[in-house]
Amino acid sequence: MIYKIYPAILFLFLSFATDSKNTAETKNVTAMNIAKVEKRTVVDIKIESIYNALNTNNFVLPELKTFTEALKGFYLLKEKGIVQKDILTLIDFSLSSTLKRLWVIDLTTNTILFQSLVAHGRNTGEEFASAFSNTESSYQSSLGFYATGEIYQGKHGISLRLDGLEKGVNDHARQRAVVMHGADYVSESFIRNNKRLGRSQGCPAIPVELTNEIIQTIKGKSCLYIYHPSRSFTMEELIS
Repeated sequence: MIYKIYPAILFLFLSFATDSKNTAETKNVTAMNIAKVEKRTVVDIKIESIYNALNTNNFVLPELKTFTEALKGFYLLKEKGIVQKDILTLIDFSLSSTLKRLWVIDLTTNTILFQSLVAHGRNTGEEFASAFSNTESSYQSSLGFYATGEIYQGKHGISLRLDGLEKGVNDHARQRAVVMHGADYVSESFIRNNKRLGRSQGCPAIPVELTNEIIQTIKGKSCLYIYHPSRSFTMEELIS
């Protein structure tokens, strides 16, 4: 009878061993998930709570993902003293140029101050932005984090210099004269006539009627972040 019982015992033993292995693996996976949740608790949940508490001023909120990336970078740059004002400007170039895809947010009061149309470079795309460059005369937009600089009077009137903070991504912004300025092609009327917004030579151009207010608000070492899903931001890129 033993020879008949043995396979059953062997089966039970192997099943127990397999279950034990699976249980151990499950515990490992659970521990990893808990670690991920704990890591998220430190950063992402805090940012999500800020996002949910934003005073929208009847504006549309940016996407949580883009806001999260922007705020993570802001915190790091503020800690390093590279930006000094609690103002965050976020541009989402994943959106159609016919939409208001620029936000200026006061992080002291958690209030959206402005939501505006903003142009991308003429060689960056038609209605949608798709190609980016850090090269002079490319007429393309550059992604990433910037510190706002000083105001000057240029051919477009009041303008704001920008300093790109990411090597190889946007650090040629000054020499390329990539600045924020007003332009008459950044308007609802241009969209109605052309089915898309007008385009710049690489500058984040904004509506003429908002130019002075926005530039005066964000000038002098505030944080500007230009997002596009083709490039994922990592903290290491700002640290290096």
